[in-house]
Amino acid sequence: MMAQGGHALKPLTEIDATEGGRAPRSGKIAFDLERHLDFSTAALESYAFAEWEPLLYDAMVVAATIEFADRSVSRPRLGWGRKFALRIPVHEPRRWAHAETMRALIAATTHLTGDEWSFEFVRSQSAAPVPGGGLLALDVTTRAVMPFSDGLDSRAVACIVARERGTPFLRVRVGAKAGGRPKRSARVPFAAVPYGVKAAGETSARSRGFKFLMIAGIAAHLSGADDVLVSESGQGVFGPALVTAAHAYPDFRSHPLFAVKMESLLALLFGRRIRIVFPRLWSTKGETIRLFAELEPGDGWRQTRSCWMDSRHCSVQGVLMQCGVCAACMLRRMSIHAAGLTDDNDAYVCAALDASTLDNASVPGFKHLTVAFREYAIAGTKHLDHMASLERPFAANMIRRHSMGIASALNMSEESAHAGLRDLLARHAAEWRRFVASLGERSFVRNWARGQHG
Repeated sequence: MMAQGGHALKPLTEIDATEGGRAPRSGKIAFDLERHLDFSTAALESYAFAEWEPLLYDAMVVAATIEFADRSVSRPRLGWGRKFALRIPVHEPRRWAHAETMRALIAATTHLTGDEWSFEFVRSQSAAPVPGGGLLALDVTTRAVMPFSDGLDSRAVACIVARERGTPFLRVRVGAKAGGRPKRSARVPFAAVPYGVKAAGETSARSRGFKFLMIAGIAAHLSGADDVLVSESGQGVFGPALVTAAHAYPDFRSHPLFAVKMESLLALLFGRRIRIVFPRLWSTKGETIRLFAELEPGDGWRQTRSCWMDSRHCSVQGVLMQCGVCAACMLRRMSIHAAGLTDDNDAYVCAALDASTLDNASVPGFKHLTVAFREYAIAGTKHLDHMASLERPFAANMIRRHSMGIASALNMSEESAHAGLRDLLARHAAEWRRFVASLGERSFVRNWARGQHG
């Protein structure tokens, strides 16, 4: 179907979240809350140290329905955006359907994913699950919560914030535990994500940012915390939004422009402001790791994982490893070098970045060096190289425009935001140049950065 002017209209995908095995309306896709949503009562118990209310379960169902839509419907081959209409059962439909709340929800989801969203809320016919096992006691009053995974950023920034703030904060798990990590026997608040969504078809998964901040916001609400701390350093915040591939929409998952919209939504849902704060916004990841190593000497940073790839694509003889060449791995390895530390190369499938080809860089026994893997690796190098090029004059207007949005989101002057972003990009470029030079003239990474993809 074509609109006037020759532009293709986005087809509308309508999804009904259904309860109790009920069928969706005619022509709608079912998100069955029993079949497609794994809600863990045991994991929910880690949230049980304050008064529980159905609103919190509803917030998770809303986030899960958005995730199901995002992950189930493939993006068009040409273009990016899709169009969704979601019908979701909640226990307080009037609260969710309030005009301000609806505007805030649509603003957050649209800005995050680059899609068009509309929502209809109906009254739930099922009781919301209630955490069991008794209430958890907090030893101290917390002022902040931090979403964390097993990543290097989470561990480093948790250490830095603890030293700098001098006030207690709680960690909120927002991802699956890495393989091989010991399980804690003690009951710890927010130790697990209470739900998982069964969906397949689209891998961009931009809605993860909504899920993570909604879970963190619920944790802040339950604990009385004022702040949600985002552990990303400057490259992880600004890089995905500034450097895009082909027709892809900018990635705002860890960006202040998305965060400020989530602040508005959380305030409307929970009746008070919960700030989303970026403690390392104007630092490179290398600077963050260097400070972490100074504050906490030892090899704790080696035990973390940064890679995006899972065991299906990044295992050798049944052992999960990091690929070593995706954008996340390349940023990790560059930043460890910038921090003056020696990397643990045997943690990576593609260990030898000084090799002349990707094939020669891979460890023996790795059987997944596919065309897709190679393209993923090239994209990882290109992402960091392109970001380094943004300090040059050709990008001046784009950086100025981006700075204006940052200034608005962070309530700072445009000049301060512009100076901060330019300085951050210059430091990133210097770290990238030193890292690539350290790999030697024959390195495939160096050749890729020059545009040679053989």
